[in-house]
Amino acid sequence: MPLRKISARAAPVTMSKASATVITAIEMIAMVLSFLWLIAAAGFFLVFAAGGDGGGALNFVIMLLAVFMPVALIWVGAIAARASRVMREESQRLQAAIDAIRQAYLTQSQTRAPEAERSVSQKLDEIAAAQRKTETALATFSSVRVGQPEPRPVLLPMPPSDDAGSQVVLPLGTPAEDLQPPLERADFIRAVNFPEHPEDKAGFAALRRALKDRSTAQLIRAAQDVLTLLSEDGIYMDDLHPDMARPEIWRRFAAGERGRAIAALGGIRDRSSLALTAARMKQDTIFRDAAHHFLRLFDRMFTQFAEAANDEEISALSETRTVRAFMLLGRVAGTFD
Repeated sequence: MPLRKISARAAPVTMSKASATVITAIEMIAMVLSFLWLIAAAGFFLVFAAGGDGGGALNFVIMLLAVFMPVALIWVGAIAARASRVMREESQRLQAAIDAIRQAYLTQSQTRAPEAERSVSQKLDEIAAAQRKTETALATFSSVRVGQPEPRPVLLPMPPSDDAGSQVVLPLGTPAEDLQPPLERADFIRAVNFPEHPEDKAGFAALRRALKDRSTAQLIRAAQDVLTLLSEDGIYMDDLHPDMARPEIWRRFAAGERGRAIAALGGIRDRSSLALTAARMKQDTIFRDAAHHFLRLFDRMFTQFAEAANDEEISALSETRTVRAFMLLGRVAGTFD
């Protein structure tokens, strides 16, 4: 492109210099006319001046004007015609240069178009890859919870025997999950945040341990359903950056306070996510039921969690994906109004 521009600009200068040094037909015609006129004038004055009285200075001036004025007019016309021809040639060369620049620009644009398409395709492939990772993680969550045994009723313990020497009879049919040790708070926090990627072994291990706890498993399943529904509208918790509330405000929420007193918990400021969620809450009954079910389970879970958790654990929990979903849905549902 730069080489073409330089050549296009240099061409008129080269051609004009060449044309300036070449004698054209216009100059030839002017020279012939001037020569013929001079011969005619010379013959006229030689013939008629021979029989005259010699004249004076005035006659000499008139003679000069009669001889050289037509010659001057001939060359003025020749110069004007030559200038017109040069202007016409320069205009044609300028138009050719403009056409060459336009053609070069179109060629360059067509060359860059596939590169732009490749960059767009690459970005779309990256988005698709990220979406496949998310779907893989969600599928893993679903596969973890598939096959979990349904909770069975706990049988009441048998009354003690009247015999003093008899042993205490253990209840039969106690589910295996009731014999599991309590879930550690660190595992609970990691589980409700969900694994970061398919290779997050620690996250999946914590998730498996959390799914063995009945109440935590219910919350995780409800959170998974809500996150899946939100992702259909392009709302992802990793894209939200809420304002973090102090642990004492979370404790006030666990104590049962609602409304303006805990308004700082609704730290989601993303207007598009709030608008899409509010519209989905009004129009989609399935989404609305899933959201309210999740909010009820989170309220009950956090009340139990805050009783034994310290401020650092509450702060760590507030940064998880599940809590961000609670902030978003709670603000849309009016929990903090």
